[in-house]
Amino acid sequence: MSNPIGFEGVEPAANDPSPDLHEQARKLSEGPVYAITGVTGGAYHDEEDIDPDVDGAEKNANASEIELSDNIEKQPLHAASPAKKPEGKKDEDQFLKDGKSKIDYVMVYKNETKEGEDEAKRAKRRKEFFANLKEEGLILEQADPDTEEDKNTFIKVHAPWSVLSRYAEEMKIKMPIKENDIDEPTTIWTFLRKVPNPFALSTEFVPQETNYFTLAFVRSREDEFIMESRDTFFSGTTRSRIVHEILEKARYDPDDKTKFGYDHMVANGSLAACFPLHDGDWHSDQSLLTHGPLNDRHLLYEEWASPKKFYKQQPLNLIRSYFGDKIGLYFSWLGYYTIMLTYAAIFGVVTFLLGCITLGSSVKVQEICNEEGVGSLVMCPLCNERCDYWHLSSSCFYSKLTYLFDNWATVIFAIFMSLWATMFCEFWKRRENTLQYEWDLFGFEDNEENVRPEFEAKAPDKRISPITKLSEPYLALRTKFPRIAASIMSILFMILLVVAAVISVIIYRIAIKVALARTGSEFVSSMSSIVTSVTASFISVILIMILQNVYERIAVWLTDLELHRTETEYEDSFVFKMYLFAFVNYYSTSFYIAFLKGKIPGNPSDYGKIFGLRQEECDASGCMQELFINIAITMCGKQFFNNFMELGTPVILNCIRSYKGRQEEKKGRGKYEQWEKDLDLADIGPRGLFKEYLEMVVQFGFTTIFVCAFPLAPFFALLNNLIEIRLDAFKFISQLRRPYAARAQDIGAWYAILVGIGNLSVLTNALVLAFTSEFIPQAVYKRRGGNGTLAGYMDFSLSHFNPEDFEEGSAPIDSEFGNITDCRYRGFYESTAPYNYNYDNWVILTWKLFFVLIYEHVIYLIKFALAYMIPDVPDFVRDQIRRENYLAQQALHEATLQRALRDDQDDRKGGASNA
Repeated sequence: MSNPIGFEGVEPAANDPSPDLHEQARKLSEGPVYAITGVTGGAYHDEEDIDPDVDGAEKNANASEIELSDNIEKQPLHAASPAKKPEGKKDEDQFLKDGKSKIDYVMVYKNETKEGEDEAKRAKRRKEFFANLKEEGLILEQADPDTEEDKNTFIKVHAPWSVLSRYAEEMKIKMPIKENDIDEPTTIWTFLRKVPNPFALSTEFVPQETNYFTLAFVRSREDEFIMESRDTFFSGTTRSRIVHEILEKARYDPDDKTKFGYDHMVANGSLAACFPLHDGDWHSDQSLLTHGPLNDRHLLYEEWASPKKFYKQQPLNLIRSYFGDKIGLYFSWLGYYTIMLTYAAIFGVVTFLLGCITLGSSVKVQEICNEEGVGSLVMCPLCNERCDYWHLSSSCFYSKLTYLFDNWATVIFAIFMSLWATMFCEFWKRRENTLQYEWDLFGFEDNEENVRPEFEAKAPDKRISPITKLSEPYLALRTKFPRIAASIMSILFMILLVVAAVISVIIYRIAIKVALARTGSEFVSSMSSIVTSVTASFISVILIMILQNVYERIAVWLTDLELHRTETEYEDSFVFKMYLFAFVNYYSTSFYIAFLKGKIPGNPSDYGKIFGLRQEECDASGCMQELFINIAITMCGKQFFNNFMELGTPVILNCIRSYKGRQEEKKGRGKYEQWEKDLDLADIGPRGLFKEYLEMVVQFGFTTIFVCAFPLAPFFALLNNLIEIRLDAFKFISQLRRPYAARAQDIGAWYAILVGIGNLSVLTNALVLAFTSEFIPQAVYKRRGGNGTLAGYMDFSLSHFNPEDFEEGSAPIDSEFGNITDCRYRGFYESTAPYNYNYDNWVILTWKLFFVLIYEHVIYLIKFALAYMIPDVPDFVRDQIRRENYLAQQALHEATLQRALRDDQDDRKGGASNA
């Protein structure tokens, strides 16, 4: 846990239970003060940087290093003894040839069979890059090839203690100094945790982690930290972070400061890949219960990724210790979101079931389906000339479907979901702050995060830092503004491209509906609305996926152009760009159906038109069923497609890539080493978690923004997430290379987006209830003319039209209905030309606006009250932070007194000697 190193002097309490912590902090404060800055390319090397106490394995490894030659591909980089660990050790490919030095990273380059100028350049870059890595203190060892025909050369990287300790100090990595002695307060949750829980993890294999007070590591006070041995002091994720820091900033061209980093080496072909090594196999033929886990990777599969554990809690601490804080935070957020979806899903299913149960008592449905009564009303044609009149009873199926999602329970559910979104965001913030404390993430962005190497190399300006008073790279406003302006213009262009795609889908909807209505088949004509909605929704999904992939490439280029200072700033900018585009891309069709379709259709004497085509109308029962179909297909289709692409594609490609290695091992031609297995896995990419977050946040939008049109959205989201967690777990464990253990203080810009979606959902649901559903017109009818019932509502909601007043080219040709003197159409219009809006229309419009105003004000007031009442940091966590600060202040005060006493004694001795 986090413990700040800056203290203020306060006298220690007499009953302080932690005097040893005071003593340790006092000794730390008496040590030399280090000026800690961001690590830059070419870390310093002074006499004090070389640890005199290097273990034997490191000495042997350093002694056996050889100089790199021009023909580096032909020579081993590390001439260690070929002796390996004893036979039978399953983790022998986790170490260098000495059997003791752990492999922290692996670099791979291809063996080119053709000599040429390009290959000579790549070899030269590798030589310079490897030399700089050795200069930093890393140990490089070339893996022995199985055959002369091997296409790849593997370079194993080990960071000795001297490198780890030096960079841990420079990067201000916090390490444990004392076990946490603060007891958790007794609450009702304390007793509930003692109740047997079928969802809890097995403590036999995933024990509860011990909490520690932590301080930034200082080499000179190494003995003050809790350390069993130097080999195990730094975890695998910490070692990965340190080596990644070195690899990210090592230069490969001494004449160009912008030529640095392993990612650039991969991009220009000098390296094929660079990755941390997985711990070993993720599966075993033997039972976990009888033989135990092979390694942490195997344990994670058995307790997390296995389908048999789909109902179990996630081992978040183990995930974090294996993959790093950033991935740990993502799975923590995903798990919390899934738990919160449970409550929304239950409410949504109940709402849907109430609609099913009360469907038979719906007066509106009964009237539409009564072919002898209201259902026999003749409706005006749905298209010009070739469409005939039709009976209202043809909408019987649509009216039933609409009622399932447009009834009195929908209003209550919409209110609940608006408040649910706020509760989710607020309680996640509390959970996130608790994790920040437990995982030492407080202050990471302000105190620990380093400047991006790209910014250091490419920033055109310099300034004196207001913090350190030293010169630092800087991007002035005059340089930043054109870059931001270019990004904004590009984003607007892509959004307009999406709008154009939506308009094309609208035109398709109009055209296909007219084509189906003109077939002459009563059945086909009656199904034209649902066929149009389904096919248009599938086309929208395809366009969404294509445009999303195109825009992602553009967003990467734009974000690189903006030249952000830190990785957090870079990711936040990229996230906002991509989500803004995704918002328009995924939701634009739903917005059209909800708020534009059928709102300006005109009347038969003057139809509204789009590009010369008559605007499509809503069914006589409303547009809610079309909105539901579009949301259901877009949401579920997107989830199915993403799950297939995220898991199916890597599994297929990995099987193809690993086929040769598996076959050669079976034939006895060599061992299929861990680094070879990892190379054959898929790479997570530089923005590995972005697509995971985007998928879930878009889903969050579907479950909140239009939830009153699809109450089952939370239920389907819950089912998807229960599968998603295990699929993602399986993918990270078995199908992806082990990612670098990145750190993050929080979920970044995604939280602000979630809060924004929650606030927007209040307004959109109010508008859907008022303008898309029949809730307000039915309520007005009950009070004004229905005597408290909906009897006669359909006759009230349909206007009269004289067929003699059809605009030119609109009247049906060769109608089977004979001489029709009156047809009905949806809306509140006068019964005679020029068919203006009648009084009822303005009354209903007034009530709609009043409902929206009252609904959103009341819900926003409740939301803000809840946000205010729920503290961001739990009291227990706040008390622990205060306790740590208090103990740290006491330790510094004691150290200051001791230093003052020593100075006073030195002054007295100096005075006595002078006398």
